[in-house]
Amino acid sequence: MPAVSQRSSSTPQSPFRKFAPLAEQAKAAGKRVYHLNIGQPDIHTPAQALQAVKDNQLQVIEYSLGEGNLSYRRKLADYYRQLSVSLQPDQIMVTTGASEALLFAMFSCFDAGDELLSPEPFYAIYHGFAHMAGVELRPITCHFEEDFRLPSIDDFARSIGPRTRDILLCNPNNPTGCLYEEPSLRALAALARQHDLYLIVDEVYREFIFGDRPFFSALRLDEIREQVVVVDSVSKRYSACGARIGALITYNRALLDAADRYAKLRLSPPTYGQLLAEAALDTPPAYFAAVKAEYDRRRQLVYHRLQQMPGVSSYLPGGAFYCFARLPIDSADHFCRWLLTDFSHQGATVMLAPGEGFYATPGLGRQEVRIAYVLNERDLSAAMDCLAEALRVYPGVGD
Repeated sequence: MPAVSQRSSSTPQSPFRKFAPLAEQAKAAGKRVYHLNIGQPDIHTPAQALQAVKDNQLQVIEYSLGEGNLSYRRKLADYYRQLSVSLQPDQIMVTTGASEALLFAMFSCFDAGDELLSPEPFYAIYHGFAHMAGVELRPITCHFEEDFRLPSIDDFARSIGPRTRDILLCNPNNPTGCLYEEPSLRALAALARQHDLYLIVDEVYREFIFGDRPFFSALRLDEIREQVVVVDSVSKRYSACGARIGALITYNRALLDAADRYAKLRLSPPTYGQLLAEAALDTPPAYFAAVKAEYDRRRQLVYHRLQQMPGVSSYLPGGAFYCFARLPIDSADHFCRWLLTDFSHQGATVMLAPGEGFYATPGLGRQEVRIAYVLNERDLSAAMDCLAEALRVYPGVGD
């Protein structure tokens, strides 16, 4: 029998999906599994977005343009004006989720053997997609003790080599919830300008910033206007992960033309997803105010519960709906597996994402987990009960 490719077997695994079969086995055995492993909110998708799909009169589900429906891109341009960003529809490419936008950006900006810099811990698919594109991801380590704030510009500068082509970051950050404000982005812009680098910024969580700290889009970095690529998505903004609609946005015409080659090869983004996403742009501000307030309550709940658990270290994240926790365990990978295979508390258990999968530096994140506070407060509290009890009785590796 022919062997599978070496490339596929060496691709990094998803830390938030790798134990999904074990979770299904736990459910089949009668356990309730609280999913804090993945950013799948239980917030309702805006009603008018769902209604637009139900009310459509399509007789044939045709391909859209490779770059997405013009009517949707026009409305997206209006949305970005609210962020003080002026765009034309042809500077926006609709993609099959933010994931495809990231892939198109990597395939368009890099050749095999090039390097990108990214602060770690980073969204795990960055590492996997870089591997798929033949790109070396060089991490710039952020530190738990500093709430994962962005490292100094000197740290970035020291890592720039002859094959470095890009700096990639998520703002607000998945998986840490850290918000990078305008001064940090301006400093990165100056570095990118000095070394002729792209700056790719994943901004899918921009609606979820806590307190009075403002969001600053990388598209407002006029000093490197042609070097900026922004990745966006409706998945988290409108709690519409399954719609699979994202966007690649840039002022760089040559880069858009390059990405268009890949867009035409895959033909078009999803039709029904675009219908939903276009209608979702009419969502009133009250929706976001209520959703952000809900996430803030969940954030506070998780933070205070973690603070009460002996030996656990945590922090209060500033954005998105994730945090890292450092647990008094020997291996988060083993612990997360054990939670699903050997543990239950009052008929339930909790699924977490082990931290090592969000780092490129070997050995980092071994005692850390990512927690996605995407469940209602009752379920979130029950999940924290499970975690507290699990830490109390966990036997450790090999015991």
